[in-house]
Amino acid sequence: MGEGLRRAGVRMRQPLEVTMEDRISPVLYLEMTDRPAAAYAAERVPEVLGMEGIERGSWWANCVPFRDDLPRTLDEFSVLGLYEADPSFEPPTDGALPGDVASLCFDHYRRPGQGTVSERPTLGLELVFISPRTPEETQALRDWADFVHIRDIAAAACEHFTMITPYENRAAGSPRFMHLYELDTDDPEPAFQQMTPSTLARIGSYGAHSLREWRGHEALVIDYVNTFRRLGVRTTSA
Repeated sequence: MGEGLRRAGVRMRQPLEVTMEDRISPVLYLEMTDRPAAAYAAERVPEVLGMEGIERGSWWANCVPFRDDLPRTLDEFSVLGLYEADPSFEPPTDGALPGDVASLCFDHYRRPGQGTVSERPTLGLELVFISPRTPEETQALRDWADFVHIRDIAAAACEHFTMITPYENRAAGSPRFMHLYELDTDDPEPAFQQMTPSTLARIGSYGAHSLREWRGHEALVIDYVNTFRRLGVRTTSA
């Protein structure tokens, strides 16, 4: 077919070679702290990048500390450290952490992320932690999140939202799941505020769910929701 096009005098476009940040990391290690961002980047980031299995680290500023429009079971924090790792990574124990740092380690859940990919870098995040009301409701909550809530957000193609990827806490207890929403803007809060109206505008379209079904599930416990702006990024080779 390509030869036929060339013979017809049609110039074939060469594929663009672009660098994409969108990818699925098998393991994400998170650190939460109130240490000043510059100090965290200078002191703690190099320590974590030196741990076996860590491939890339980034640090992020909390856009709306102590937001009161959504419930929260976790303590608030001002700086997020987000580290991409391979499956060999073993997170430090609580006793090995600095006193001003809390941590969580998540493995990619056995379902794909949803959304779009592009050459634009991930500059903002919406970070969501949820848990089931009871252990018996874990799978029902997971199915609702993947096949109803996240699905409709991805299908609505909300402005600046790219990939939405599910992760599961490697440790027992809560938060059970993390939903990592990637955004291609360094001002993610306005995009987050517009996400619900954009998704609701799609309710009733093909494949969408009812408003009541999309908004929540009887087993849902919201542990944390907030937006973050990227401050810096570093790889283990840097």
